[in-house]
Amino acid sequence: MEELFNKLNINPKNLTLYTTAFSHSSYANEHKAKSDYERLEFLGDAVVDLVVADYLYNTKTEKEGEMTKVRASYVCENALSEYSLSLGLNKYIKVGHGEEKEGGKYKKAIVADIFEAFIGAIYVDLGYATARKVVLNIIVPYIEDPNVTFFSDYKSSLQEYVQTYQKSLTYNLVKEEGPAHEKSFTVEVIIDDIVYGTGIGNSKKEAEQEAAKSALEKLAK
Repeated sequence: MEELFNKLNINPKNLTLYTTAFSHSSYANEHKAKSDYERLEFLGDAVVDLVVADYLYNTKTEKEGEMTKVRASYVCENALSEYSLSLGLNKYIKVGHGEEKEGGKYKKAIVADIFEAFIGAIYVDLGYATARKVVLNIIVPYIEDPNVTFFSDYKSSLQEYVQTYQKSLTYNLVKEEGPAHEKSFTVEVIIDDIVYGTGIGNSKKEAEQEAAKSALEKLAK
């Protein structure tokens, strides 16, 4: 990992954190490891959201709704997996044998999760200022490049629609199945107590996006 740290110009203190950040649950289960990357991913997700929101607030003049849409497009799964691959983080991912055979090191959901877990590790190890610097150095070039766009964030588009018509919006996890290394999530999106769409994905985020997409297609008819 030394090459990665040099590339980002950081000097880690606790290498164990980064080992955890790259350990998928399938690997942790096989090797009886104490933890996988999921807790660090949870933390990193919040750090990335905050850094991007702060950057947009201080550099752009758009209103809240537009900034929400812009932020969503640069922290969505497609964007996160792109950042991860550009850094070569998938080289460091540790997955179980079954997940390895199924190309786990290249699955979009896992590759995206690893980026957030890595940022979470930097935050815990070196503090917010360093994590912020790393996130900005990676993501800002994408935000400022007019030729770079990530897929439309369906959840944000649906949220915008719902706010316009003052409706309630919730996502409900209906089903979670499969082994730890090959989870499948089913999510319903509910608008004013009516199910408008269902989505299935390898992560809750992906399933929510698919559910939102389904709802938007229904609303467009």
